[in-house]
Amino acid sequence: MPLPLLFIGAAAATGAFGVGKTVKAGIDTVNANNINKSANEIVEDSTKLLNAQRLACGNSLSHLGSEKLFVLNTSMTQFLDTFTQIKNVDFRETEGLDELHRLHVDEKEFTEMKTMVNFAGSLAGGTIAGTAGGALTAFGAYGAAQALACASTGTAIAALHGAAATNATLAFFGGGSLAAGGLGMAGGTMVLGGLVAGPALMVMGFVAGNAARKNLEKAYTNKAEALQIASQLNTASLQCETIRRRTYMFYNLLARLDTYFLPLIYRMEDIVKNEGDDYRAYSDSSRKTIASCASAAVSVKSVLDTPLLTDDGLLTDESENTVAGIEGFLKNMRIPY
Repeated sequence: MPLPLLFIGAAAATGAFGVGKTVKAGIDTVNANNINKSANEIVEDSTKLLNAQRLACGNSLSHLGSEKLFVLNTSMTQFLDTFTQIKNVDFRETEGLDELHRLHVDEKEFTEMKTMVNFAGSLAGGTIAGTAGGALTAFGAYGAAQALACASTGTAIAALHGAAATNATLAFFGGGSLAAGGLGMAGGTMVLGGLVAGPALMVMGFVAGNAARKNLEKAYTNKAEALQIASQLNTASLQCETIRRRTYMFYNLLARLDTYFLPLIYRMEDIVKNEGDDYRAYSDSSRKTIASCASAAVSVKSVLDTPLLTDDGLLTDESENTVAGIEGFLKNMRIPY
């Protein structure tokens, strides 16, 4: 009799061990599911933040493009219409305007201004689809010279729109949500200066879709990968925010310059109307007004002509230097914020 009791006891012990393993496996499964869920949420939250930041950045670049277009088609056009009527212009002996020498006003500057105005006119006169399809974003992100290079064939809207459509950075700012695969050319490349790898932007649901990673150890691996990906996405979000701030700074500078520029244009028009078109016959005060107006025009051109972004989506050093230079000009002119 003792022998069967021994087997029964052994069987009971084995069953208890099996039940214990089953319970532990169940707990591990629950923990793994919770960790995987947390990993997904980490990536999803970071992706949503980046979506919001990049769309806000794209909108700010588009608004800057619109402001550039407005200034070119209004103030700059009006300035050139009047200034080109004046003969024998020579700023070398204009007193009290040392900033003119620093800004290097010469015939080349005004030739480039005319080209910009012509380009802006063709851009504004193009189809609505062209301006809405990325041209304004491109115009905001890059300098007018780059935009003109894109439009050198004479098809300004189509060329600039095409540049926007095929440029990874602009496609990144102008596409649909990341979850929907709205990455344009950035899908298989490095965007925002290599801060985020294209494949890392397509990781929505990467844990739930991986049936092989259901155990607890694999879940911890998923969590580590999710944290790494989230770090990349959050870094890109910060970059978008930095670009947006620089974009608004340029918009503000351009708007402030324009409020100073336009009254000078009106005064220049009055001078031409009342004193004729020979600069040599103008009074000292009138010469100074004309020179100040030209100086403001060159400052406006420098803002229009400075690219904010490199092709990799990083802020340019040139844009930082332009901000400092224009701030100094506005301070010297005593133009309030």
